[in-house]
Amino acid sequence: MSGSGNSNVGSRQVYEAGDQRNAKFSELGSDRFHEGVANSHHNNDPKDDRSLVNRAAAERQSSGPEESLETSLHKKDPTLPAKMHGNEPSRGAKVDAELQAEDEAMLKKKDQKK
Repeated sequence: MSGSGNSNVGSRQVYEAGDQRNAKFSELGSDRFHEGVANSHHNNDPKDDRSLVNRAAAERQSSGPEESLETSLHKKDPTLPAKMHGNEPSRGAKVDAELQAEDEAMLKKKDQKK
């Protein structure tokens, strides 16, 4: 005996045809696609399903925060931020300044040879 015709909620004849069909796409309307909120997804979300390539592309497209004064000074001279605050620059900052000066001197030599 097959149980396909017997169910606990009634027989097949009880249901009308419209009860078992999905609504047409045209009846749903287009409001469904405008439900999302702007900036609701975070680029750095680790649970996001985007690939690393897509994350990298999004990172390149997004404009990062503006550079602070200390960051721009640090690029010119690594000892300047500490001096601005009245402190002695760290040993690492002094070494960075020496390396930067050597690199600039080498680049000047190469430019003069051309």
